[in-house]
Amino acid sequence: MALPALILLPAAGGLAAWLSDRSRQASSLSWWVAITTILLQALLLLVITRTADWGHGPWLAHFSAPWIPALGIAARMDMDGLSLVMLWLTTLLSFPCVILSARDVGERPGLFNLLLLATIAGINGVFLATDLFLFFFFWELMLVPMYVLILQWGHEDRRRAAIKFFLFTQGSGLLMLVAILGLVILHQHATGIVTFDYFALADTPLMPTAAMVLMLGFFIAFAVKLPVVPLHVWLPDTHTQAPTAGSVLLAGILLKTGGYGLIRFVVLLFPEAATRFAPVALALGVAGILYGAWLSLAQDDMKRLIAYSSVSHLGFVLLGIFSGSPMGMRGAVVQMVAHGLSTGALFVIAGSLQDRLHTRDMRRMGGLWQALPHLSSVGLFFAIASLGLPGMGNFVGEFLTLLATWRVSPPMAILGTVGLVLSAVYSLTMVGRAFLGPPHAGQGTTHTPPPADFGPRQMTVLGLTMALLLVLGTYPQPVLDLSLPAPAHATPQPEGPHP
Repeated sequence: MALPALILLPAAGGLAAWLSDRSRQASSLSWWVAITTILLQALLLLVITRTADWGHGPWLAHFSAPWIPALGIAARMDMDGLSLVMLWLTTLLSFPCVILSARDVGERPGLFNLLLLATIAGINGVFLATDLFLFFFFWELMLVPMYVLILQWGHEDRRRAAIKFFLFTQGSGLLMLVAILGLVILHQHATGIVTFDYFALADTPLMPTAAMVLMLGFFIAFAVKLPVVPLHVWLPDTHTQAPTAGSVLLAGILLKTGGYGLIRFVVLLFPEAATRFAPVALALGVAGILYGAWLSLAQDDMKRLIAYSSVSHLGFVLLGIFSGSPMGMRGAVVQMVAHGLSTGALFVIAGSLQDRLHTRDMRRMGGLWQALPHLSSVGLFFAIASLGLPGMGNFVGEFLTLLATWRVSPPMAILGTVGLVLSAVYSLTMVGRAFLGPPHAGQGTTHTPPPADFGPRQMTVLGLTMALLLVLGTYPQPVLDLSLPAPAHATPQPEGPHP
């Protein structure tokens, strides 16, 4: 029952946090409940990691129990190295979401933590489910609480951003559901068996045209979430209007479900169709890299700049996944992990500046290094990590994906490298405009008290994130060893409910 516990624990913790906040005298208790829940999840994941079936096949842990047998639906979950890496990323980024948002959410913290932990439960389910109906269930589960988070605790234009987020993600999810049902129906016609089992459906005989159509249904759903240009238009507004914890959760984890889905349900379920589609996917990846970088150069809003930079950096993930080589796949996974850490931290910094200065406009910043030395130095670190400085995890991911892309299409690799040059320009421009140079006219006057710098709590959380990026950049081998997904035809054994 260890794998289901990764879903049930945050769901139960969120409910407990909400119930603990029913009394005004115990309003701070919900934060302790949420933090304790994340700590327990980390301990549980550590136990699962240590007791996994290392050396006995690509799948490390399994769980299966009947759910709706008449429709061939089971509560089936399996974990391989890719799932394990994504689960650890989710757990690690859950800490800043809970800890650093404690001072930012003044009203109904219990409801906030319920929605936050429910989203995390859905994300864990996405990374574990190997029944396609169960996967779709968790895919939808993580969207609804995030929509409410943005709608209730977002910024000035939160309603429009929340609706745009929901329409894009829900619409693409319904397209994926149609593709799932189409695959199930074709499998039934070929075998006479109705099932949503991932491993059984991977063996479905498909005509090339049918395989391409079904693959595109999955691809579009995951491309919206990654996001891939031109399906990215929901992302900048959503990131800009979301509360800090929502931005960290979106950039650090939710976008990675798109990359995970492309690997698990596009490349592995439809390998021939994915190979034929690879030139188009590579072109879309390069377009995202250049388009996101170019728009980042034109932004004055810090959160919009970071949002468009995410579009650019996640284009490397698409390159790596469709490069057709294990090296590219490993690079894509490392890039997802490094981007989650660095961009999640940048959204924490942007949100902290907005709380202190009441603006996201970099034209109203400047000279913050003197007033906020801790925040500014941390901002500089994550900015240079994001641009791919050697020694940071981002460099490893981008280097491997470009090297793998070069082997199949040198022009695409060259164009991707141009995006790295633009990344250095907009990242260092952001640092110069916000933290260096002369202070804005409204800062430092006798009527405006100096803003508070990062304290021990923020520096501890972000310091650990910095250490993880350095370790990933200097010793990425453990993540590289785990990052290759298990083949869809390698059915886990034995069957039945067990950890």
